[in-house]
Amino acid sequence: MVKYTRAQVLDEAKKLAEMLASTEEIDRFKQVEAKINDNKKVQQLIKKIKTLQKQAVNFQAYEKTEALKKVEAEIDRLQEEIDEIPVVQEFKETQIVVNDVLQLVSGTIAREVTNNVIESTGGDILAGETGSKVSNSPGGCS
Repeated sequence: MVKYTRAQVLDEAKKLAEMLASTEEIDRFKQVEAKINDNKKVQQLIKKIKTLQKQAVNFQAYEKTEALKKVEAEIDRLQEEIDEIPVVQEFKETQIVVNDVLQLVSGTIAREVTNNVIESTGGDILAGETGSKVSNSPGGCS
């Protein structure tokens, strides 16, 4: 079995990151993000929300509960308005797809590392046990 240093593994991780950044899903995400940034209505709503969020923090700090409730309600209303804009819906969908790809990659890496540890110790992949557990079990080899 070949031994790798942490630095070598991190170098490979960077290469994998470059590969992922060049996928169709990431390209689509970048395109939709650019549309969001160019959309004046979306940007105006985001700016309003940020301003209201700052007000909300101040109202909370000074325990102005009624004013805080009104500002929070307005933030929610504006957020709903943003969410109804088709390009925002598309952006959220691309975020989900990208996240799914990243979860798939990280899950695959975790599973393969676990399986490699199990196999390299003479364990049982189906049972999910390393060789040390198999050999220490009552029916195992001693």
